[in-house]
Amino acid sequence: MGTIAAGVAKAGAQVILISGHDGGTGAAPRTSIHNAGLPWELGLAEAHQNLIQNGLRSHVVLETDGKLMSGRDVAIACMLGAEEFGFATAPLVTLGCVMMRVCNLDTCPVGVATQNPELRKRFTGKPEYVVNFMRFVARELREHMARLGVRTVDQLVGRTDLLRVRKPAVNQRAATVDLSAILDSAYAGWPKTRFDPADAYDFHLEDTVDLRVLEQKLGVALEKGDHRRLELAVSSTDRAVGTILGSDITLLHGEALPDDTFVVKCTGGGGQSFGAFLPRGLTLELEGDANDYLGKGLSGGRIIVYPPKDSPFDPAENILVGNVALYGATSGQAFLNGVTGERFCVRNSGADAVVEGVGDHGCEYMTGGRVVILGPTGRNFAAGMSGGIAYVLDEDHDLYLRLNKELVSMGPVTEEGDIEALRGLIQAHAEATGSPKAGRILANFGAWLPKFKKILPHDYDRMLRTIAWYEARGMGRVQAETEAFYVNARGKGD
Repeated sequence: MGTIAAGVAKAGAQVILISGHDGGTGAAPRTSIHNAGLPWELGLAEAHQNLIQNGLRSHVVLETDGKLMSGRDVAIACMLGAEEFGFATAPLVTLGCVMMRVCNLDTCPVGVATQNPELRKRFTGKPEYVVNFMRFVARELREHMARLGVRTVDQLVGRTDLLRVRKPAVNQRAATVDLSAILDSAYAGWPKTRFDPADAYDFHLEDTVDLRVLEQKLGVALEKGDHRRLELAVSSTDRAVGTILGSDITLLHGEALPDDTFVVKCTGGGGQSFGAFLPRGLTLELEGDANDYLGKGLSGGRIIVYPPKDSPFDPAENILVGNVALYGATSGQAFLNGVTGERFCVRNSGADAVVEGVGDHGCEYMTGGRVVILGPTGRNFAAGMSGGIAYVLDEDHDLYLRLNKELVSMGPVTEEGDIEALRGLIQAHAEATGSPKAGRILANFGAWLPKFKKILPHDYDRMLRTIAWYEARGMGRVQAETEAFYVNARGKGD
């Protein structure tokens, strides 16, 4: 834990959270609740000491959580090195939680963790209950500080010299526990044993492409939402290109801008997280290649990547984008004229993407959106995929060897809606990137269609069929989705 804490502090982390085993969600498996994790006291003490040894403690804020229940818990955490403290279980209990551990089933009997309108009527919690609880915690913390002769929380951070092992021990087994490592008071007198804002990592945001170039060139057009097209040279050292600009677009316009309001044509090598969190209205077009995490958290924007026009290689057979592209994307589009690395579209929940080949673990934990793969996939494809649809070109008819079949089914693309969706996405890909392979497929689509496989999660398929059943009987889309959710949650989906 200490080594990891030092590493992320060197990388520029501002807050390090040490989360103990004793808290967590009631949706977790019972085996995880009772058998996974370690006490936060161990990790917190080790992280605090290691950061001091490496001269990094003043660079970061240390936070801890894991069923903190009282002011005494907060005082101990503070003396072991924490400056911030997370509460979840105790405030939920003050609001009425009875810890049934069915948070994921939508059957919470007291209306805390449910969307069921009948169960929500049982909720009796009030914000004042949480406020009162936190005030009592703060009062108890202040009483402990007074006994210790400490005036402020800052003065209490890292004061392990004020902690003692309880004697006699609660029981015989407790007497054998050696706490000398976490109670080592040698660091209590060291300089800079808590966070100092003056030592915080400087990210030099003013030197980023977004602030240095893009926003300067857009000027008034950014505020008015006028259509603009820019050209920009990028390199692998330019991280998260478009992210700050996208944040400003969201603050100024929300989701009101139409697609392609701002188009930034980039040339060169995109650095890590190129196009991360792009909102609707912003399009990044890259002539070159890109590093890992392209389109991370894509939120309505569009990303287009293709190799240089004069490149001699076949993009369908060469890596163009790194690992974990479109991680956690929620909406938007990505057209990538080349092969991507591993874990493409992990946890995609709503974006549409077309790519010409992927590495291992493609579409892992995907919950929504549509993905078209015009080439081979790596092993363990669709592992944990619970939603969305993937259309994969299976030219050698061996996709089944690399498919994780636990949650999904594989079949031909035969339904008219799927055929039109597939054709439309390939057409958009060809228009955006000029992909030769997409052009060949469209030119003889009927001959290529039998080579495509449709990957669909079992539960998602059942939900779609249930929604269609309700819509056919006159329900609106939103109401049909709600009814389908409850029907399938009760295990009665058709």
